[in-house]
Amino acid sequence: MLSRKADCDVLLRSLRAGAVLAIATVLVVGASADPNSPSDIIKARQASMKAMAEAGKTIAGMFEGKLPYDAAAFKKSAETISRHSGDAMVIEFPATTLGPPSAAKSEIDQSREEFDALARKVASFATVISAAADKAPNGITQDMRMGSSSSMGSSLLGKRQVPGEADIAKLPAEHAFHLMLQECSSCHAKFREKVK
Repeated sequence: MLSRKADCDVLLRSLRAGAVLAIATVLVVGASADPNSPSDIIKARQASMKAMAEAGKTIAGMFEGKLPYDAAAFKKSAETISRHSGDAMVIEFPATTLGPPSAAKSEIDQSREEFDALARKVASFATVISAAADKAPNGITQDMRMGSSSSMGSSLLGKRQVPGEADIAKLPAEHAFHLMLQECSSCHAKFREKVK
């Protein structure tokens, strides 16, 4: 009987020691995993860009009639873009994560004001698109569409003029969407490079 109790005590001490070792291992591994490491930040921003691209495809599909209009999905897509752009995007591009192996060029840091302005403008356009969904629960309305009455025309080179912040809220959602895509393209052309 005593040996059985002694065996149980030894087993319990072993289990406790094993548990302490397991907890210590988790704490050490957890402490060494840095959520702010450059590779983790790059992965997070790649996920953000992918989410924004998918959201853009959904909105484009609805405007083009390739997807049925769904106000909730339209708004959710606009909110996804809004959530990942603006200041959230600015934070995801610290200087320590620019250049290889990332596709983000180091020029972002040298043109920080321009990059930050582009990120915030994308967020402003997304806000307009999101608000349009609230006013159109049953379908894309005529006032959401780009039309000849739009005050923002095209330049001779085909690039649409980008309005100032005060005028963005007045844009039809479709126009805001196209201007947002234009800002994304401009940003990618200047600040992103192909990575093998």
